[in-house]
Amino acid sequence: MTDDRRPIRTRSQAWVPRLNQWLLKANVKPDDVSAAGIVFAIFAGGCFMLSGYSRWWYLGAAVFIQLRLLCNMMDGMLAIEGKLQSKLGEVYNELPDRYEDTIIIVCAGYAAGEPAAGWAAALFALMTAYLRRFGASLGTQQYFSGPLAKPQRMFVLTVAAVAELIFNRHGQILTVAVYIVLFGSLITCLRRRRLIVTELLAK
Repeated sequence: MTDDRRPIRTRSQAWVPRLNQWLLKANVKPDDVSAAGIVFAIFAGGCFMLSGYSRWWYLGAAVFIQLRLLCNMMDGMLAIEGKLQSKLGEVYNELPDRYEDTIIIVCAGYAAGEPAAGWAAALFALMTAYLRRFGASLGTQQYFSGPLAKPQRMFVLTVAAVAELIFNRHGQILTVAVYIVLFGSLITCLRRRRLIVTELLAK
């Protein structure tokens, strides 16, 4: 895994290096953290699917989404700062993210009563990552630009889950969030494509 990482402001907060050191002392490997991220994503998706029975499941969805993001950040820190890169590091860094995004977004779509929108949003979310990596394979920088990159997508769904818990709108807020993720991811794809083409033409 190279140090060509997504810029995350949380990474510079004081508690993050301490957590990184604790994980290193506990002999936790980056690939283990990546796998844990998938588990948290499954839990988040499950909470969305169960939200029709009780709105308190939305709280679980919000918490597990954030734990998923924490795993996404810490696996890279362990690999780079902890010098624990493995031969399969790039595989464990990229593929779990794609699984996690798909699970969470699709389940949110079903919970909102908009399964087609959920699948479409997940497809465009996958395309944002594909374009980033495709551009890099052609020699461009990796574009993590939005308006709806992974952190923003998960922020939208987290806020929607908390709002559903508080206001009990029976999935209406979540429906809006799913469509925001859908169209926001589409716009992100178009923007990244433009940035890639512009950089290639400038060479």
